Parts: sequence; structure tokens; C-alpha cells
Amino acid sequence: MKFKDYYEILGVARTATNDEIKKAYRKLAHQYHPDISKDPAGEEKFKEVGEAYSTLKDAEKRVAYDQLGSHPNGQEFRPPPEWASQHGNQEFSFEDIDLSDLFSSFSSGKRHAQGRNMPMPGQDYELSTQITLEDAYHGTTVDLSFTVPEYDNQGQLKRVPHTFKARIPKGVTNGQKMLLRGKGGKGFHGGRDGDLYLNISFILHRLFRVMNYDLFIDLPLTPWEAALGATVKVPTLNGAVNLKIPAGTSSGQKLRITKRGMPKQNHEHGDLFAIVQISVPPNPTEQERALLKQLADTSTFNPREHFV
Repeated sequence: MKFKDYYEILGVARTATNDEIKKAYRKLAHQYHPDISKDPAGEEKFKEVGEAYSTLKDAEKRVAYDQLGSHPNGQEFRPPPEWASQHGNQEFSFEDIDLSDLFSSFSSGKRHAQGRNMPMPGQDYELSTQITLEDAYHGTTVDLSFTVPEYDNQGQLKRVPHTFKARIPKGVTNGQKMLLRGKGGKGFHGGRDGDLYLNISFILHRLFRVMNYDLFIDLPLTPWEAALGATVKVPTLNGAVNLKIPAGTSSGQKLRITKRGMPKQNHEHGDLFAIVQISVPPNPTEQERALLKQLADTSTFNPREHFV
């Protein structure tokens, strides 16, 4: 049986509300209606949109569809054995039917009573959140919110808001996926609650760039600091530190500040690398211009000597 991503067909997220699904369906059904659309594939798209909406508008069909998981459109797949026992009509051979045929067979009055009462695990969800480098360095708590299917006191299945706080420990990396067990959809008939997969990304920082556990910062130096050597303050995520600049430092040189990068899970830290950028006064005073002219007249240094 080939998979059809009904959410993708309607252009909505898997966490979309019933109203969002209905709104998307109405828009696409009008766009691809055979009496309106000039798209050669409009009639086929119109049928696909209707098929997707027919399944997702029905709360119980939607739960059953979500239990199939997510697969690429058109990929051959087979529902897992537990799904077949909970939802599937045993008369079907899953290789011989279309996904729309499978869901069109669903009827509240015709399903097996045994299947309706079997434990069903809750749906797994995947969310994304952005945090600052400071939050990743020290650890933080984020507020998460999405909708999940749950039965009300009358036994009706509805999608309700699910909001909670999640603790993100220090030492997470950019792009890391955290598993929050039991924080997904509610299980049915005694089934376990689903899990939540949280994709973490870092907000761009105004000073630091991050690569794994190391940090990088551009360090502006005056020509005389670079030439003569100096001690300058460099910001870190845990307070400024004094960095000794060796005499004769060149632009682009990388200076390591050990253990001032991002924390690791083993309580160690990455390093901070200061990338030297030589900066000149944008509006030199008369005295500064005179001193620079004197240096230019007396110096024999030629940084382009290797061109010859």
C-alpha cells in the first residue's frame, strides 16, 4: 500500500486544529474545482484534497491515520501489526487496497468492539524550539504548546491544547534532538502516552559563533596592540577574561582561551577562539595622523615583499 501524506496535501502541520484543516480544505477545494481550475492536474488534486479532508475531519479516523506515522508520499508501507488489530478490517489484504479505501471502510457502528477497547499508545510528536547561547550554557526552561487528541467525559474525541514546561539542561548542542518520554499524545484504553521529540536550535549571537562545543569571537586590535603586545579584556559566556596578546600578532591569527567554550555532558568545556582583526582609527586626530605618518616614513616593513 502506498502512503499519502494528507497533512502535506492540505498544506497544514500535523498539529493543525480542526478549524485550520477545514479552512485549508475550503481554499484548496475552490482552487482545484473542475469548474474553476485551469490546472491540467486540477481534477486529480481536487480528489486528493477531498480524500485528505475526509480522513482528517473525522476525529477517530485522524487518530488512526496519525498512528501510521509519517512516510514520504508514494512510499510503499504496511501498517504495523498492532495498528491492524486496533483499526484494520481483517478482510483486507493491505497490499491490495489504497489508503483511501482503508479509511473509507471505517465506520463507528461497524468496527470490531474488541478493537475499540484495546490499549492504544498515544501519538508521538515533534516540535522545534530556539534558545540563546546563554540558555544553552547555563540550562533553561521553555514553554511548549501543541494540540493532542483526547476523549472528553462524553467519550467524544477532541483535540485539546497541551501545554507544559520542559527543562533543557546545559550542554545541549545546536541541532540536538531531545526525547521527552510520555510528553506526547495521551494513550487510549490504558495505552502508554506518546513521546515528544524536541529539536533544539540556537539563536544567532551578536558576538559568538558556535561549532560543536567551541566558540569563536572576532577580536578587534589596534595596530600598536598587535605590534607591541597588550593585555585586553575578552567577553565570554561566563564573564570577561584578560587575554595576553603576543607582540607581532597578525590579523586573522587565532588565539585560544581554554575551557571557555560551551559545556559538555561530562562537565568539561570546549574552548573559545579569538580571531584577531586589526582595526585602525576611522577618524584619526591630527596628532594620530602625524604619528602614523612618522611610522610610515621610518618603517622598512613590507608585508607584500613576497609578491616580488
